[in-house]
Amino acid sequence: MKRYVLERIIRSLFSIFCVVTIAMFLVYSQIDRNNVFKEDQAVLKLKGQPDAYLNYRYSVWETLGYLDYMTQRDACTLEYDVNSKEFTSCLEIGSPEAAALGEQYKAKGYSVEPTPESGALWFTRDYTLVERIVRFYSGLINIDNPYAVQDANNPDLERKIYFGNDLAGKPALKCSGCEHKYLIYFNSDFPFIHQNIVTFDLGTSYPAYKNQAVTDVMSLRQGSAVKETVTFETGLTLDTSILDHTCTYKEVLDQLDSNKFVDNYANCLTNMAEDSMMSVSIKMGLMAVAIGYGLGIPVGMLMARRKGKLADKLGQAYIVIMISIPSLAYISFFRYLGTQYMGLPGKYPELGGADWRSWVLPVISLALPQIAGLMMWTRRYMVDQSSSDYVKFARAKGLSESEIFSRHILKNAIIPIAQGIPGSIIGCINGAIITESLYAVSGMGKLLPNSIKGFNNSMVIALTFFFTFLSVFSLLLGDLLVTVIDPRISLATSKKGGRK
Repeated sequence: MKRYVLERIIRSLFSIFCVVTIAMFLVYSQIDRNNVFKEDQAVLKLKGQPDAYLNYRYSVWETLGYLDYMTQRDACTLEYDVNSKEFTSCLEIGSPEAAALGEQYKAKGYSVEPTPESGALWFTRDYTLVERIVRFYSGLINIDNPYAVQDANNPDLERKIYFGNDLAGKPALKCSGCEHKYLIYFNSDFPFIHQNIVTFDLGTSYPAYKNQAVTDVMSLRQGSAVKETVTFETGLTLDTSILDHTCTYKEVLDQLDSNKFVDNYANCLTNMAEDSMMSVSIKMGLMAVAIGYGLGIPVGMLMARRKGKLADKLGQAYIVIMISIPSLAYISFFRYLGTQYMGLPGKYPELGGADWRSWVLPVISLALPQIAGLMMWTRRYMVDQSSSDYVKFARAKGLSESEIFSRHILKNAIIPIAQGIPGSIIGCINGAIITESLYAVSGMGKLLPNSIKGFNNSMVIALTFFFTFLSVFSLLLGDLLVTVIDPRISLATSKKGGRK
């Protein structure tokens, strides 16, 4: 069993690597990198300033992983001591030091050109596709530790991991010297236990959610800022929207920071009113799957027991309707019924995520096709099992049809259905594009199509990685779930032995 799981994990990781690498190849080799500026208004404003325009474009491309870019000042800073005469001379246009530096970088494969206005040198080198892929995977996983912060202005920084409390008085695992102050903490946001020890760097979002880390776009709360009364470690009490769990190390503190914080962990994010995109999609998916399995399996059992009768025919009619009607059509019709006759909001933002009524129509819309699919497969599996020898034997022993279906047939028929539970949850999260768009749900369903249309290439690659990871490992979880339901099933690879 352990060997099987290990082999599956290795194969899963290899599959993820292949899919994401292919996506990176397509994005970086088939899409013109100039397209990333199509929705960036800042580019239009800078077109009358050639030097600023050039610097902006190449700085963005560097952030997105297309190339290495340096100004003359950057190159001089790397080459000389900033307090030396050579550094001062290097900054001058046309100086011998600058010219020598240009030749040095040309030898390294850089393109060295003067800027249109000032004539200052700028240096660029495009990364090869292999370099981009290596840079992506090598920086993918970051592990925080007490030696992560290296601040020359704070040589006496204490380096330790310790238990303490957050500003709300809840226990937390904290750190001094790490990038994050809170390594493990608790709050009311799903999944309630959070950590900053292992973080993923999936790139920077651009132009949408400009310069935000992709993981932050997906995982941070959204909406308007929410203020709460907080007493800081300095004793100052304020109404603030600071999220203390997100505080990272800040080298230079201003006066406001010094009034609130007793250390340099003062770079904090803002508390927002709404759940993150990821939380919204996961909650919606879990609720939809619970409704789907809670209704689909019992109705499918009823159809199997009443095969050919009214209940079976009505159920099959529903299955045919859900399969044949496009998702856009049935969701629009269901939304019309909900708003007109049940008084439910047709758009998620009308009442917000805090109101349960905002969730009803989107969740049921997601659940309706799942119910149909589970009805169909439950009926099919149970009808197939009903002609088995063990069922005939049970009837011969005098067991009632109810006992036969619930104790024997269902036990065997439920195995392939249960195997699909993890995949169903992932499917709701990955495939809620139409539902979330129609109901204006602030979840992850809209991210991928919007990113493709907006040439947000970092987001496209990150979502490819995220969805592939969930899909691949959902298959493994499905297999493991089957062994829990029926211990007779073994996933270990059987080996036939014999005499030598």
